[in-house]
Amino acid sequence: MPPKSKIFQLRIALMDASPPIWRRILVESTITLADLHDVLQVAMGWYDCHLHMFIKQRTHYQPPNPWMDLPGDEVLDTRKYRLHQVLSKPKDWMRYRYDFGDCWDHRVTLQKVLPADPKLLLPVCLSGRRRCPPEDCGGLWGYYEMQKALADPNHEEHELWTEWIDDGFDPEEFSVHEVNAKFAQEKIGK
Repeated sequence: MPPKSKIFQLRIALMDASPPIWRRILVESTITLADLHDVLQVAMGWYDCHLHMFIKQRTHYQPPNPWMDLPGDEVLDTRKYRLHQVLSKPKDWMRYRYDFGDCWDHRVTLQKVLPADPKLLLPVCLSGRRRCPPEDCGGLWGYYEMQKALADPNHEEHELWTEWIDDGFDPEEFSVHEVNAKFAQEKIGK
């Protein structure tokens, strides 16, 4: 018999980002790590274009991939493990790595365990700060360099970044409503 679902309040923070880039979300405790990946992609604003994994101590959870062998570490299938099997009490945390090239590491922390609420449609984003960096900008270092170039019309890479980032990129921009609309539209984690 599967365990009774509870609601987990998670805080997802892009590690080493300054100023901080983070989200606070509610998900079912019984969500698979594969579905949690989809939730995190939407919450943070990524496009799911790269490989990913969850890391808890020396255990790695990732989709099956015959080309990825991590000697000395245990690798488990994200489709077969549920969030409550990895995080169980407040302050438990794991790493979520997205894009093994740019290496976007997120700290996923269980903040609260709440009783199930059948009236609440999950997942839901409660709050957050700042837009996530654009895909393929070169990790945090590249992201900070990109911001410098965009802010300075005399920077040697200003024109390059202006052409590449064509949507008027604002690093301070973040909308809880947009994230929740996307959750509802895509029926992620349901």
